[in-house]
Amino acid sequence: MRIKALTNWLDERLSISSVAKIAAKKEVPVHRHSIWYYFGGMTLFLFVVQVVTGILLLLYYRPSSETAFESVQFIITEVKFGWLIRSIHSWSANLMIATLFIHMFSVFFLRAYYPPREITWISGAVLLFISIAFGFSGYLLPWNEVSFFATKVGTEIAGVVPVIGRPIMRFLRGGDDVTGATLTRFFGFHVAVLPAAATVFLGIHIALVQLHGMHVPKKYEHNYGRMKFFPNFILRDLIGWILAIGVLAALAAIFPWELGTKADSFAPAPAGIKPEWYFLFMFQTLKWLPAKILGLDGEVLGIMAFNIIGGLLFAVPFIDRDPSNRRRHLIFNIFGVFALLFIVVMTIVGYVT
Repeated sequence: MRIKALTNWLDERLSISSVAKIAAKKEVPVHRHSIWYYFGGMTLFLFVVQVVTGILLLLYYRPSSETAFESVQFIITEVKFGWLIRSIHSWSANLMIATLFIHMFSVFFLRAYYPPREITWISGAVLLFISIAFGFSGYLLPWNEVSFFATKVGTEIAGVVPVIGRPIMRFLRGGDDVTGATLTRFFGFHVAVLPAAATVFLGIHIALVQLHGMHVPKKYEHNYGRMKFFPNFILRDLIGWILAIGVLAALAAIFPWELGTKADSFAPAPAGIKPEWYFLFMFQTLKWLPAKILGLDGEVLGIMAFNIIGGLLFAVPFIDRDPSNRRRHLIFNIFGVFALLFIVVMTIVGYVT
């Protein structure tokens, strides 16, 4: 009776029964490509893992050039299961970006950005760049040798952009060089600015997905099954989340994330330094570009090209609006396959060379 009274009390104030009714009515399309629907939920789950483990790490982390490295060292050597939490945080960050890329390309190839889902695509693209910014800002926080010089190279690349590059580099670094001010600034981005932005756009994205439902590819729109969102789809999602926890635990235990040596701004950069894997295809491309292209700086042209492509990502739903336009459909497929192969191949080349 007490449980029922508590349930009624909560229902009167939170309308739980109304939400349950909506969830019971919601259905998910079932067709040949339904498997791609699960990657959105997987990305969300890994983001939650990031938040939980990040809060636990925040209890011990001290964001200054004098104490950052030592505080991380304390976490992995003195705090109970600290090494495990840090490894799960690092591995889940990488897996989250991987599932986000898979989710984005699946949405692209399934044309899930057709009207009225343009804003859903745009909010997803914003979340992709926010996630990459999470990775870039968090990479410096251990204040080790590799992260220090990788951040230095990364911010220098931003600095070569004409006109606005130098101010952007100074804004990111908090000055002309990578110093303790850069660490403090990146910490602020990582734990305050980016989480706030991610929460807003994630809320928009999820609300729009619930509003418009899951997209059905044109070839299946007149011939597809349906499953209940709750409990059928949620239970399948839950199985994926449990498997993800198992994978994260295995990776963290077998391949614990190493700390390395403390950053020294006076030491030379380590040989063969490379960025995280999701920047590797751009890094490798810029390495291969000639110094001059048509009399212009090759590196600058490469960076500008990546910026333009990133900008065009937001324009996709406004360029391809007609499901019946087969010619444009083919062009977009060719572009998508090329982009996917380019990212995969250049990442592998960058990793092995």
